[in-house]
Amino acid sequence: MSDDKKQILIIEDDPNLITMLQEYFHMYAEYEIVAASTGEEGLTLAGELQPDLILQDIRLPDIDGFEVCRRLRSGGRNTENIPLIFLTEKQERKDRLAGLELGAVDYITKPFDMQELRLRVRNILNRTSFVSLVNAVTNLPEGEVVKENLNQMLKQDDWGIVLAGLRGLYKFRDQYGFVASDDVARATGIMLSGALRAVAGREAFLGHLDTADFVAIVAAGQAEPLARRYEKQLTTALPQFYPAIDRESATAMRAPDRLAYQITTLTSKDGIFRSIEDLRQALLEFDKS
Repeated sequence: MSDDKKQILIIEDDPNLITMLQEYFHMYAEYEIVAASTGEEGLTLAGELQPDLILQDIRLPDIDGFEVCRRLRSGGRNTENIPLIFLTEKQERKDRLAGLELGAVDYITKPFDMQELRLRVRNILNRTSFVSLVNAVTNLPEGEVVKENLNQMLKQDDWGIVLAGLRGLYKFRDQYGFVASDDVARATGIMLSGALRAVAGREAFLGHLDTADFVAIVAAGQAEPLARRYEKQLTTALPQFYPAIDRESATAMRAPDRLAYQITTLTSKDGIFRSIEDLRQALLEFDKS
């Protein structure tokens, strides 16, 4: 795909509508269109292609569009920040609110005006071109800032990474709401920042790999002490995020139904890493172990 083209993924089971959208957007040289006819196929393509925007129906032959959106926002495919527009026949207010609450940026009911759709797509893509440098909830660096720091780290001979991932955050959000979920992320960021300063000083770097994953960059010898401190603090703190009436049962729940954490360390002594993609693959392997 040309660097100046924006890639749009359409997840829709109506072949006539797919053809109409493809033909319409192909008239504009700045777009490339990819289509999937099922939710599972759409999830696979979204993870592989990382499109600039997703247009998606709610009624799909395998899983519904709300479930597709939940999985896209879960962070497992690095798709949580891709803007998504629902195209649907569902016109009830509760359906619109459900789509927007899941993180969709727009909700357009069928039949729709093609020119209006294109303008909405253009406006959303223009807004997302201004890449966020700071997470709106935790105020910690994300996106390009994190990539730049990781690239600089790889040029050093001595480095360590501690990845602290929150698990069960999205189920917690579904049960207790966005405000409570944001409170968990914000408090976790403050806690991890404090632990990092204690181990490595104020100049050490902490940012987001994605919404629920925090990455700290330290010296190789500081990685394990920091990981142990993170484990101790998160073990104590996570049950406290539940309301008192639910705290005992929350502690007894099994992951991924409750808030939990996963700590992964990686250092320059663990192998040769030439790029961020090398790091990502290594972290994924640790994540599976």
